[in-house]
Parts: sequence; structure tokens; C-alpha cells
Amino acid sequence: MIQNTPRSEAERRLKACFLQALQHDDADEVRKILHTTSLDVDTILDVEDHNMILASYKQGYWLPGHRLECSWATGLHVCVMYDSIASALVLLEKGAAINRKPNGKTPLHVACEVANSNFVTLLLSHGARINSVSLSGLTALHHCISRESVDCAKQLILKGAQVDKRSDNNEMETPLHTAARFGIPELVALYMAHGADVDAINVHQETPLVTAAYWALSMREQEYSTNHHLVCRVLLDHGANVNLQEEDNKTALHKAAWNCDHVLMQMLLEAGADARAMDINGCSPIQYVLKVTQVRPAGIPELCYQLLLNHGAARIYPPQFHKVLQSCHQFPRAVEVMVNSYEHIQSTRKWRSAIPEIAYEQHQEFYDSMFAVCTNTPRTLLHLARCVIRAQMWNRCHTGVRQLPLPHSIQRYLLLEPVGVIY
Repeated sequence: MIQNTPRSEAERRLKACFLQALQHDDADEVRKILHTTSLDVDTILDVEDHNMILASYKQGYWLPGHRLECSWATGLHVCVMYDSIASALVLLEKGAAINRKPNGKTPLHVACEVANSNFVTLLLSHGARINSVSLSGLTALHHCISRESVDCAKQLILKGAQVDKRSDNNEMETPLHTAARFGIPELVALYMAHGADVDAINVHQETPLVTAAYWALSMREQEYSTNHHLVCRVLLDHGANVNLQEEDNKTALHKAAWNCDHVLMQMLLEAGADARAMDINGCSPIQYVLKVTQVRPAGIPELCYQLLLNHGAARIYPPQFHKVLQSCHQFPRAVEVMVNSYEHIQSTRKWRSAIPEIAYEQHQEFYDSMFAVCTNTPRTLLHLARCVIRAQMWNRCHTGVRQLPLPHSIQRYLLLEPVGVIY
């Protein structure tokens, strides 16, 4: 058991006064303490750090809960965290070490994370190492994780920061991956302008485009990020290969389909994404949409199915169509799109059992029309004509139909626009 001696208690109080002076940017008090006491300018302080701004840990290590509430830091780290620039000048005047990382990050890492461009300028002018990595293997560029960090990133790049340097951890990500994951189009554009590899891969073979496509949906809030969409737009405009596959053979379109993100799906498909690409398990993007239709309340599944089918996606194998009803029974417009993609499809006993009674009663008019049409009799001539035109255009339906000299109502019909009933 550690006992508090008068000497240790006095040292604790001195550190507390020093920390308070740094936090309040009381440069005169900081200078007085360093001049009149034996306190080392690089003494290690315990600082509250609930957001882990000062701390960096190696992946895969167990961490005690109490250590996540505070961090070890030097006075320079504290000055950066609290924007105490006058106090920082005093510390540097007294010879403070600029590249120390008592809890895994240098002051430069912290300055980039809190987007303090003034401190980045100050630290760089005093010899901060630009490409130094934190304990978790990240450079200062990796720690630029907000729109306000753009000025910091510009300074680092102008001083020679390596824009394609991969993180020295389990992920092996470039700063472009980090910007894509956090959805910061300004940083993505900056890195691209300075020669970043648009198709760089991380340890999972993911490109920045694949990364941005996956993180475009906030799983907790079930909201789509327009910033991530803009990141994808920037990457595509800079020539990102839309069909590159990660380690499980998923493309960016698979990720967007998993999110039921029709905005991003349209962007990728118009950029040439292969609607029939299969992952390691033989699943195409349309099967991904099918898997998540019930759990994406913010998605519009019928638009996702329309987009894929109008860009040449393979239809669900007819004997397995009951699985469409199992997933989409609460979304009759999605079912309508899928049914109308076939010249003819006949219902089976599995169809009715796949539709819960409550869903059938809620959408009875639609389901009655579906069962009336999906018999062993042919569909209407109008529908068969639609199928012939679609077969001729195949994966060009989305753009080709709009070029035909037809009324908009017929164009929408050819593009499988749902109307709420099948005839």
C-alpha cells in the first residue's frame, strides 16, 4: 500500500497547480513554477481524457476501464488540448521535448486530432516529427479526422508528410482511407490533389471507395451520410475503380446494397459498377438488398431493386421467389418490382406461407392481384412487350429507356416503376 508522505503530497499539489495553470493558459504562473521549483518541464501529468484525445493504444490489448478516463501527458500535450498557446511558448522556451508520447501520441498528433492549426504551425516550426507514428501506428495525417483539420493537413503535406503512408497497425490504412471512413470530402480532395493513390488498399484489400460506401450508413441512427456520398463522388471523379473487390470479393456496390443505400447505388451503377458481381459466397448485390430489406427502415428497397434490375442484375431464381416474399412482405412495392422483372412467374404453395397473415391483410388488394396474375396463364401483351424491350437493352435499361421517343408514363412502366397493383 502506497503511503502519502509530506514530500509526495507537496509534489502532487505542485503538479496540480502546474496542470491548472496550463489549462487556463496562465503563462506567468507556468513560468513562475518552472523558475522557482524543481519541477521538470517534461513532467508527466494525469489528465482527464474521457474522449481519448491524448491516448493511443495498440489494437488487441485489454485495457483497464479506469485508464480510459484519464491519460498521461506532458505540459505540451495539455497546452494543445486546451489551446494554451502562451503557456506552450513558455514550455518550448524552457526546452520542452516536442516529440514525447507518454500515452502513445505526440503533441502534433493531438493538435491534428483537435484541428488546432495554430499549434500545428508552432510544433512544426520547433522540429516536430511529421511522420512519427502514435502507439496505434497512425501518423499525424491519420489523426486529421474532421473538416476543421484540413488546414492542419495542408501544413503537414507542405512540410513533407507522406500522403500514401500506411498506418503501422493491423489495418494498414492510408490517410485517404481514414478520410473516407470519417466522411470528410475536403480531406479526400486535398489528398487526391497531392497524389494520393485513389485505389490504395488496406490489409482487408479495401479501397477508399469501398470504405466510404460501407460507412455511409450510421447503423445506430439508421441515417445516410451525404458527406460519405460526396466522398464517393470525389473518388469516382478521380478515377477510382468501381469494381475492385476486397478480401471477400465484395465490391463497393455490395457495401451500398447491404446498406440499402439507393443514392450511392445509383452513383456506383452509373459509374460502371457490375450489378452481377459475386462475393466469395456467390452472392450478388441484389441478394444483399434482399437480406437487409426488413432491417433498413431508412432505405427505400423498391428503388434499390429497380436500380439493380435496370442495370442488368440477375433475377432471383424463380423456385426461390418465396424468399423474396419472406424478406419483402411488408414492402409490396418492392415485391411488385421483382415480380414484374419476369416475363412470367408462377406462384407456389410456399408463396402464401411466406406472407404473414397480418401483412396479407394489410396489403390484401396488392397480394390478391399478385396471386391472380402469377398463375399458369400468360401476362398481358403490354407486359410481354415491356419484357422484350428490357431484354434487348439488358444492362442499359436505366439510360436507354429515357432515350426512347415515348411518353414518360411508358418510360416509367418500362423501368418497373411500381403502381401498387400487378396486372
